[in-house]
Amino acid sequence: MSLFSQVWKLLRTCVRVSWVEEIPKETSLTNEAVLPLQKTEQDKIFESPQNNSQELLLEERLQENLAAWTKPSSGFTFNISDRQLNQDIYDLLGNGVLKPEITDKVINSAIARSHFQPVELFQRLEKFYEHWCQGKFIDAAPPDNLPLKKMLKLSEQNLAVGLRQVDITTGLNVMILLLELHRYAQQQDNLKHQIIFYPSGQRNPDNFFTSQLLRIINYSDAIEIGNFSSVTGQFLRGGNFSGAYLGDANLTGVNFSKANLKSSYFGNANLTGVNFSDANLSSADFGDANLTGANLSHADLRRINLSSSNLSGANLSNANLSNANLTSADLSNTDLSNANLKGANLTSANLRDAKLGHANLCDTILFGANLSDAILIGVDISHADLCRADLSGADLRQAVLKGTNLSDSILFSTNLQNAILVAADLSYAKLNGANLQSANLTGAILLGAELSGVDLNGVTLNEADLSGGVLNEADLTGADLSNAILFGTDLSYANLKSANLSGSNLRGAIFSGADLRFTNLSFAILSNTDLSDANLEKMTWNENLEWEGARGLETAVNVPKALKQQLGLS
Repeated sequence: MSLFSQVWKLLRTCVRVSWVEEIPKETSLTNEAVLPLQKTEQDKIFESPQNNSQELLLEERLQENLAAWTKPSSGFTFNISDRQLNQDIYDLLGNGVLKPEITDKVINSAIARSHFQPVELFQRLEKFYEHWCQGKFIDAAPPDNLPLKKMLKLSEQNLAVGLRQVDITTGLNVMILLLELHRYAQQQDNLKHQIIFYPSGQRNPDNFFTSQLLRIINYSDAIEIGNFSSVTGQFLRGGNFSGAYLGDANLTGVNFSKANLKSSYFGNANLTGVNFSDANLSSADFGDANLTGANLSHADLRRINLSSSNLSGANLSNANLSNANLTSADLSNTDLSNANLKGANLTSANLRDAKLGHANLCDTILFGANLSDAILIGVDISHADLCRADLSGADLRQAVLKGTNLSDSILFSTNLQNAILVAADLSYAKLNGANLQSANLTGAILLGAELSGVDLNGVTLNEADLSGGVLNEADLTGADLSNAILFGTDLSYANLKSANLSGSNLRGAIFSGADLRFTNLSFAILSNTDLSDANLEKMTWNENLEWEGARGLETAVNVPKALKQQLGLS
C-alpha cells in the first residue's frame, strides 16, 4: 500500500472515531515502551503489570539512547547522525509523556556513568528542540516527515494517535530532558556556564521579549486545554525563562520555583495555584494576571508590575516587593507576613483580611487601599501614604507609623494599641471605636479627627494637634497631652483623669461633663473653654493659667477652694 493510501485510510478512520482515543486492543512491547497520554477509568483503578513493564523498558531504552547519542565516531562526529538521532527521538518519545520518577532515574544513571558527556548531549537535544520549535519535522515532506512515520507505525498497532499529538508529545519530552540537564548543570561549577537552556529562546537587542514558549504552550493546548501544564508543569522548576512573553498563557498549577523569570511578561495569564517560591521575578509584568492561590514566598518581586492582578489567597510571605506596582490588585486573604513592600504602589489595592505581620511598608503608597480586618502587627509603615485608606477592624498593635499620612482614613474599631504614630497625619480620620491604648502620637496631626468613644488610655499626644477634633466620651486616662493644641476640640464627657494637659492650648475646647480629676492643667490656655458640669477634683493648675472667657465653672463640680478664691467664685 502506498504512503498516500495509508494516510487516507488513517484520516478516514479519524473521522469516524475520536483521534485522541485509543482503540482497546492488546499491544506488543517489541517496538514501543511508552506511557499512555491518557488513562481510562479502569486504568486509574487497576495498574496492570504491562504498564510497569512498559515503564521499566522505557527507562532502559532511554538510558541506552542517551549514552549512544553522544558516543563519538572518528573525527568530530558522533556514531549516530543527526538524522538518525531525530528518528530515534520520535520512535522513543512519540506517544507517551515522561514521568518524574523515570526522568530522575535516567538522569541520575547517566550522571553516574564514567563516560557521560552532558554538554554534547545537551547540544544535540537542544538542536532537535530548536528544529521542533520551528516546525521542521511536522512540515517536512512525507518521506522525511518523522511525526507522520511515527503515527503510521502506531496505526499498525491499532493505536489512533493524531499527527499533532505525536509531534507535541515528542517535543515536550525533549523539553523535559533539557530542563533536567539544565537544572543538573546549574549545580555544577564546571557546567553551569556551558549548559543553559532557554525554553523560550534567548533575547537579542532587537527583541525585548521572546515568544517561542508561548507558541509551544498554545500548540500543545490545541490537543486539550491545559495539556502543556499537565505534561511539563512539574519540570519547570529552576528553569531559565527570562524575557519570555507569556501573555494570556494558561499555566495553572505549574512549578516555577527557583526559576529565572526576570523581565518576563505574564499579562492576563492564568497562573492559578502556580508555585513561584524563591523565583526571580524582578521587573516582570503580571498586569491583570490571575494568581489566585499562587505561592510567591521568598520570591524576588522587585519592580514587578502586578497592577489589577488577582492575588487573593496567595502566599507572598518573605517576598521582596520593593518598588512593586500593585495598584488595584486584589490581595484579599493574602499572606504578606515579613514581606518587603518598601516603596511599593498599592493605590486602591484590596488587602482585606491580608496577613502583613512584621512586613516592611515604609514609603509605601496605599492611597484608597482596603486594609479592613488586615493583620499588621509590628508592621513598619513609616512615611507611607494611607490617605483615604480603609483600616477598619485592622490589627496594628505595635505598628510603626512615623510620619505616615492617614488623613481622611477609616479606622473604625482599629487596634492601634502601643502603635508609634509620631508626627503622623490623622486629619479628619474616622477613629470611632478604635483602640489607641498606650500609643505614641507625639506631634501627630488630628485636625477634625473623629475620636468619640476611642480608648486613648495612657496615650502620648504631647505637641499633637487635635484642633477641631471630636473626642467626646473618649477615654484619655493618664494620657500625655502636654503642649498639645486642642483648639475648639470637643472633649465633652471624656475621661481625662490623671491626664497631663500642661502647656496645652485649650482655647474654645469643650469639657462639659468631662472627668478632669487629678488632671494637670499647669500653664494651659483655657480661654473661652466650656467647663460646665466638669469634675475638677484635685486638678493641678498655676496662677498664670489663662481663664479669660472660660465658662461653666459655676456648674462644675469639686472645684478646688483655692481656685474658687483665685477666680472670685462663691
